[in-house]
Amino acid sequence: MVVASQWALIWHKFRRHRLAMAGLTVVLLIYTVALFAEIIAPSLPGTFKPQYTFAPPQPISLFHDGHFLPHVEGYKSVVDMKSYSRVYKVDETKIIPIGLFVRGEPYSFWGLFDSDIHLIGPLESNQPFYLLGADRLGRDLLTRLIYGTRISMSIGLIGVALSLVIGMALGGISGYFGGVIDSAIQRVIEFLRSIPTIPLWLGLAAAMPKDWSSLKVYFVILVILSLIGWTEMARVVRGRFLSLRTEDFVIAARLDGVSEFRVIARHMMPSFTSHIIAAATLAIPNMILAETSLSFLGLGLQPPIVSWGVLLQDAQNLRALTQAPWLLAPGVAVIVAVLALNFLGDGLRDAADPYA
Repeated sequence: MVVASQWALIWHKFRRHRLAMAGLTVVLLIYTVALFAEIIAPSLPGTFKPQYTFAPPQPISLFHDGHFLPHVEGYKSVVDMKSYSRVYKVDETKIIPIGLFVRGEPYSFWGLFDSDIHLIGPLESNQPFYLLGADRLGRDLLTRLIYGTRISMSIGLIGVALSLVIGMALGGISGYFGGVIDSAIQRVIEFLRSIPTIPLWLGLAAAMPKDWSSLKVYFVILVILSLIGWTEMARVVRGRFLSLRTEDFVIAARLDGVSEFRVIARHMMPSFTSHIIAAATLAIPNMILAETSLSFLGLGLQPPIVSWGVLLQDAQNLRALTQAPWLLAPGVAVIVAVLALNFLGDGLRDAADPYA
């Protein structure tokens, strides 16, 4: 007789959830892009070319004159007769060959080694290459979107990890011991959840010193999001502890003289680990949306840090948006990431109870 483990049952049910499997694939791709941003990005996020301000996207073509030649088309400068401003149009007569693993701008990969190899780019480094177009300073939007993926997705992942530690600790204590301790922790949770978020962030943005480095601001935003976001996780853990503390296996462990810490860590926590993983996965999109909205409003991360919310600041200008609608690409990235994480979280939540 073969008995499947709990994780085997969870995986068997999870892989039958098509949306969850699609979400898992997209999430893995996004984090792969975040991990290898320097290699995947065609250039560096700070590189600007004012001569290509608001340059439109260059579609990739595989053939030219009947021959296989991956390339993009160059630009020509024209005058918009409505606004009398100089704009750029794709010039079909200018052919710019492109390739894979080409040499470009030098970078340091995670500070481990220096290289100048990029996944895709023009064979001649001085040629324009804007697959998603350029912004108001002539910077490659695709490159900045790829680098922004690392910041936005890491905030969601690390922020939820910190919230998970705080929420599991306080939620476990609240649900296991109950009584006065439970009431005190629940009142703290209710107080934190009752604070209006926008006025809170306005006050924090005003109190944050202007001379702080971008890295310090990043970590402060990360910690604050975690300190505010742990309450939902704590309530999930508390509810599970309240239901488990009267179970027979917990009572038996107590009667055997097992310490309180071992009862929690060895007997209670493993029984709902899958539920915690599902709850954490569903919490990551909220972290990402919080960072994006705060940076979009100018209350979160600020340049030179590149995140999806920072990139969307350029989309606040209606004139720029009508001239360059591709500036909304970071918003599409946010939607795709949030939907993928929600599908993944729903699938994990359904699979967490394989007997259902």
